[in-house]
Amino acid sequence: MKEIRLADGSVKVAIIGCGRISEHHCKAIIAVDGIELVAICDLELEKATTLQEKFGVKAYDDYHAMFDDNLEVSTVVIATPSGMHFEHAMEMITLYRKHIIIEKPTFMNPSQVRVVYAEAAARGLQVFAVFQNRHNKAVARVLEGLAGNELGRIRTMSVRVRWCRPQRYYDLAPWRGTFSMDGGCLTNQGIHHIDLMRKIGGEVKRVLSIHRTLGANIEVEDTVAAIIEFESGAMGTLEITTAARPVDFEASLSVVCEKGLAQLGGIAVNELQIYSPESEACAECSEDFSGNVYGNGHSKMYEEISNHFRYDIDYPISMEDTLGTIKLLNAFYLSNESQDWSVVEDIGDSQRLGEIDNTLADLYRSRR
Repeated sequence: MKEIRLADGSVKVAIIGCGRISEHHCKAIIAVDGIELVAICDLELEKATTLQEKFGVKAYDDYHAMFDDNLEVSTVVIATPSGMHFEHAMEMITLYRKHIIIEKPTFMNPSQVRVVYAEAAARGLQVFAVFQNRHNKAVARVLEGLAGNELGRIRTMSVRVRWCRPQRYYDLAPWRGTFSMDGGCLTNQGIHHIDLMRKIGGEVKRVLSIHRTLGANIEVEDTVAAIIEFESGAMGTLEITTAARPVDFEASLSVVCEKGLAQLGGIAVNELQIYSPESEACAECSEDFSGNVYGNGHSKMYEEISNHFRYDIDYPISMEDTLGTIKLLNAFYLSNESQDWSVVEDIGDSQRLGEIDNTLADLYRSRR
């Protein structure tokens, strides 16, 4: 399927779901050549009209009407509740033949990743997974140091996320804090650190994970502790919680290597806090994300999407890459469910994460 364009040659984009992240997508889209924001949609029209006033685009509360009115739209950002990503992606692909840009955590289960990418490929459509923190300067510097043998082989990795999500956070919407629609601190808050653990450390062989709910009245986990064994033989630990009080304290990823230590931190893995082979790199490769917790990666992602359609350059996150992160995510849940080690290569779907709850899903469906 050829990309649908107007006379100016730009890719026409619409957004479904006008939560917190959607405004950041709007800003990123309008900042990139070759991408044009056409329309936005949310079941709560007020949310869409707020963005309409800021960005001068069309607003809808029904995406079926939005597509009927805007035939030029070829690409859709899916920024709906996590548990709706699969259903919305399938509808965009099979009913409307649209390319999709899918926010974190992309999908809840490995089987969903496989199905969506296969359905898209069968129709000549593209799936663009959003893992914007891979674009951070600090992350790029650590990857450069590993690729150039500046740090040497990885010996251990450690993820620590100590954030605060009180009960009022989960009470903001019915989907929050549920296995069907949200997942807990791993799926919602920790997914970018889990993705970077793979990106930096390589594939994980197996995990042993303990989950608890300690700080809120929700069905999902808000605290996780895990042991990780990488395919390379390196070891790792993971501690993620949203039960810290009264504020967010830390979000870091450290890498102990045979030639030095690298530590990433900040509000969105935007600071290179320690880089022992070259201490000057810390200031050079740290970015100020104050007032912008999502960072600059979305703009770079849209540049990659524009380049894909304009110059036939492959988008850097493949199906296998997306699948690897979602398999690792599910491995933590399956380990906790079985109370045993989970081997990531052989992993299936978690028994709980992404389980179907049609009563809840009906709140977020737009029926033809």
